[in-house]
Amino acid sequence: MHLLDVVALLVSLTALLAYANHRLLRLPTTIGVMLIALLLSFALILAGELGYGVEAWAERIVARIDFNEALMHGMLSFLLFAGALHVDLNDLARQKSIIATLATAGILLSTVLVGSALYLLLPLAGMALPYVWCLVFGALISPTDPIAVLGILKSAKVPRSLEVKVAGESLFNDGVGVVVFLVLLGIATRGGDVSATAVAGLFALEALGGVLLGLGLGMLTYGMLKSVDSYQVEVLLTLALVMGGYALATALHTSGPIAIVVAGLFIGNQGRRFAMSDTTREHLDTFWELVDEILNAVLFVLLGLEILVLSFRGEYLVAGLLTIPVVLLARWASVGLPVLAMRRRRRFTPGAITVMTWGGLRGGISVALALSLPAGSEARELLIAMTYVVVVFSILVQGLSVGAVVRRVVHDAT
Repeated sequence: MHLLDVVALLVSLTALLAYANHRLLRLPTTIGVMLIALLLSFALILAGELGYGVEAWAERIVARIDFNEALMHGMLSFLLFAGALHVDLNDLARQKSIIATLATAGILLSTVLVGSALYLLLPLAGMALPYVWCLVFGALISPTDPIAVLGILKSAKVPRSLEVKVAGESLFNDGVGVVVFLVLLGIATRGGDVSATAVAGLFALEALGGVLLGLGLGMLTYGMLKSVDSYQVEVLLTLALVMGGYALATALHTSGPIAIVVAGLFIGNQGRRFAMSDTTREHLDTFWELVDEILNAVLFVLLGLEILVLSFRGEYLVAGLLTIPVVLLARWASVGLPVLAMRRRRRFTPGAITVMTWGGLRGGISVALALSLPAGSEARELLIAMTYVVVVFSILVQGLSVGAVVRRVVHDAT
């Protein structure tokens, strides 16, 4: 099949699953389509076990889709821009200290806690990994996924200040997580030590370079938006900002996600207030809301179908189930310690630690990073399986219950 045929099949399948979810399950679209896609994948696997050839056919189609490439260098820029476009910069500034702490120190603490716990626990399940590979897993599973988080927060009715903390952290912590992941992966695959200077240089290039590039591109696009009054041209300019900006960031070896988030925040605040007419704002919001909804649905269908091409041995499943409480406890500690330290100076919503722990969903970014592990490495298949189990639990169980958690620990307390 040609690539266009694969895309057409994927979009058509997504539309059918979204329709089925709307008519039958009535779950949030992202969760509903992923659940149905998972059930469809299991049905295909069962059909293959019974001697029908549909599983092999479906596997060949899914195998043609490079999940890492499709997300990290395709969908991610659009989804991050659409999410950042509607975040109020003033709200973000008021929460900047906790967001910055969670997106940096929180990621590092979670990485160490997850890696150390797995290094001690995996031998109990009959498996063992070198400590550095456990840390690699800690780095790829620690960032909360902005795509999953922003989608779920829309329907969870989280208090505004708490929503800004969770959304703001998820928009920025993936950039830090990717840098930590790359450093640890380099140590695991090449051996030897990486100096603090090299790590600081990589972080500065990726993170700070991404901020500066995003700010520059946002200001340039803002100036162009302000000089015209044609919603068709202005929507096209934002589309060029997302696609061209992410490609430029990749070419310059800076963080594309951070650059797009910063540009999206700038356009969504300064651009919305001072460079757009009411007509342009309406069309821009409608366009990016549609892009967000469509790509989110496609991404979660892909997550559900990806099980067709993954290796799931019994011990891998056990390791994945063992990892779920480890990741949740590490998240609780990496959120709870900063919040408790700052509680003397500022007020937090009742139940903030619980909501930020349970609402810190893992999603496609963790799977994409796991799939980017080099083929043939000793830990690849195990880490991919563990990642997938954690992500499925996070989206289906945490995603479906976060509204109930908010009602219980926040609304009841107030």
